[in-house]
Amino acid sequence: MLLDGKKLLITGVLTPQSIAFAAATSAQEQGAEIVLTNFGRAVSLTQKVAKRLPQPCDVLEMDANDEAQIAAVQQELASRWGRVDGILHAIAFAPQDALGGNFLQTPWESVATAVQTSTYSLKAVSVGLLTLMREQGGSIVSLDFDGQVAWPIYDWMGVAKAGLEAVTRYLARDLGPMGIRVNTVSAGPIKTMAGKGIPGFDQITGSWGDRAPLGWDADDPAPVGDTVSFLFSDLARDHRRGDPRRRGVPRDRHGADRRGDVAAAPARIRTEATLARVPCRVFPSCRSYSSSLPSHARGRRPRPQHRRRPRRPPRAA
Repeated sequence: MLLDGKKLLITGVLTPQSIAFAAATSAQEQGAEIVLTNFGRAVSLTQKVAKRLPQPCDVLEMDANDEAQIAAVQQELASRWGRVDGILHAIAFAPQDALGGNFLQTPWESVATAVQTSTYSLKAVSVGLLTLMREQGGSIVSLDFDGQVAWPIYDWMGVAKAGLEAVTRYLARDLGPMGIRVNTVSAGPIKTMAGKGIPGFDQITGSWGDRAPLGWDADDPAPVGDTVSFLFSDLARDHRRGDPRRRGVPRDRHGADRRGDVAAAPARIRTEATLARVPCRVFPSCRSYSSSLPSHARGRRPRPQHRRRPRRPPRAA
């Protein structure tokens, strides 16, 4: 099995329709041992939903905006497992006045809440649990929604997701030398509780299936969950170099080109890249984040630079 013996922390499981629930189910089916987290009144909901997983698992309380709770989870997992092989960041929230076409009227307080919860929390959780991943390496995966486009009604959550992609790139830069892969999965619209809470969500899902090359079922998060399991597995390691901790190759710039830019392949997952984009039903837009990269990082040969012709000496009068 892909994840036999892996120890995973999975956040964001709220209902059986959650993408995180699909990822947890897939991870357990592939042999992983998991722990779920939530906070406040949502903990009881997660505990009920956890009973529907293939195997029972514990639910820990962790508010990703509370450093003390992150530290408490780190201590619990250190005593329980001694390590963490993977983290799924499935956390996002924006107040209602930050969605639904209110972009110009949204106050800073609502924007700050959306950015801290949906963007900065990825860095907070990753750094808070870093001591459990530093020795053996691992994989950090978050859930994204294409931040390149100004989607209708998505507003400041779209800005927060664009920030999540940027945080992913910087984490990949800094954690790559430790053998820790950092990816975000840009899924299409799924009818989760969070999705249904966005005003006008049907405007996005309406034509998605017509544009997706292999079709798209907004009621089925399983393909996204399986992709997350792949990114947790050892098959997702750097396919060019192999696992740097196993082969002993220098870990100077894991997944960066000569200028330090993190490269993303347009038509396949590269785990040393920061953004997992695959032309399949999980990623219907088939876009690539490589458009802003140098040509050699996009898999194409750079254009030859033509030499200037030497100037002819002036003719004698």
